[in-house]
Amino acid sequence: MQRFPDYLLKGYNNFMSGRFNEQQQRYKALAETGQKPRTMVIACCDSRAAPETIFDSGPGELFVVRNVANMMPPYQPDGHYHSTSSALEFAVQVLRVSDIVVMGHGRCGGIKAALDPDAEPLSPGDFIGRWMNLLKPAAEQILNNDLLTAGERQRALERVSIRNSLANLRTFPCVKILEDKGKLQLHGAWFDISTGELWIMDTKSGDFLRPNE
Repeated sequence: MQRFPDYLLKGYNNFMSGRFNEQQQRYKALAETGQKPRTMVIACCDSRAAPETIFDSGPGELFVVRNVANMMPPYQPDGHYHSTSSALEFAVQVLRVSDIVVMGHGRCGGIKAALDPDAEPLSPGDFIGRWMNLLKPAAEQILNNDLLTAGERQRALERVSIRNSLANLRTFPCVKILEDKGKLQLHGAWFDISTGELWIMDTKSGDFLRPNE
């Protein structure tokens, strides 16, 4: 029988004696009444960019869905399996969140892959390659700009990807209807892993600014 990772067990023990012990009543209330988060965060599965950590959130405060490169695909009710879309449907239709945040981050591996047209598939299924095709048109435009350095291309696509996901969110009828009624707000954010800076997308211009600028 394989041994469960020791460091995870140690972390669990620390959690039980620390956070769970301190917020035991909060956890009990969540178990009895269910979750009622106000915000959904669509984030990258990168281990360095956990929304709960970045926003210092407690249990039950954020409804988080994570995937490669924090992308939201367009509305496509084709009978196939759609993990991110199903999470969105639950957040909007059942939890009735009032805000949705698409949060990208610096040095994203998925974005880097999208900017490498010669990259070899990691498996016969090429799941990452197919997923990153959502950004293919934007990636090609950025790659064709010879004035940008590799680092500038990376950051540009990381932020363009966020705007692209916000546009795709609005293809979902439930999102568009609630946003038009003022019951749902969409936001974009970008987190710099190396500095800890958070940049917020201006809803009118699309520019990314640091809070209070």
